[in-house]
Amino acid sequence: MATLPKDKWMLFLLLIIGSLLGTLLGELLKETLPFLSYGQAIGLNPATIDLAVLTMTMGITFKLNIATIIGFFMALFIYSRL
Repeated sequence: MATLPKDKWMLFLLLIIGSLLGTLLGELLKETLPFLSYGQAIGLNPATIDLAVLTMTMGITFKLNIATIIGFFMALFIYSRL
């Protein structure tokens, strides 16, 4: 079986996909397995800069839950197998 070269972009893509799928799974199963949706929001609240001609709003928030972390580690496992 041929192996793909390990590069940083593939790892980044797999981690994003794993995190998204983990979050989706946690939201879908939160009624039957409520511990999967337990988590925290981490980030910076939106800040607005008004310069009369230009208004900018910047902020970023990560919402992490147990299912997201599981998806993250599954992506790492898949990457190690490539």
